[in-house]
Amino acid sequence: MAYLSLFISAFTAATLLPGSSEMLLLALQHQGYAWLWLWLAATSGNTLGSCVNWWLGRELNRFQHQRWFPFTSKQMAKGSERFQRYGSWSLLLSWLPIVGDPLTLIAGVLRVRFGLFFLLVALGKGLRYAVLLGIGAAVFSG
Repeated sequence: MAYLSLFISAFTAATLLPGSSEMLLLALQHQGYAWLWLWLAATSGNTLGSCVNWWLGRELNRFQHQRWFPFTSKQMAKGSERFQRYGSWSLLLSWLPIVGDPLTLIAGVLRVRFGLFFLLVALGKGLRYAVLLGIGAAVFSG
């Protein structure tokens, strides 16, 4: 049940909904849960949450000319320009707070190939959780 809770927490944290999974990850690690399963639950949940953002971005394009659309054409152009300046490689930073979630959304808007998107996002998020678990291991062992 703990791994499922971590998966859900990580999934929610990666969507545009507010959430955080890092404290739960470290708390479960401190309680002695297996680091590999913690890493897998957090990485897969967070990556799949970002995939929801990518899908929403792809679907969002259909509505950009509606009056109720939440972004102006100018905002969409600015976001696209920034993303294209750094390219798909910027998805390695999708784990960053504040900018990571919109980054995955704009990748969908710009129709970044899903395979490339998934690979880069999973790599970035997997590395982040590995680093957190490494820090946790150092702190909890001493």
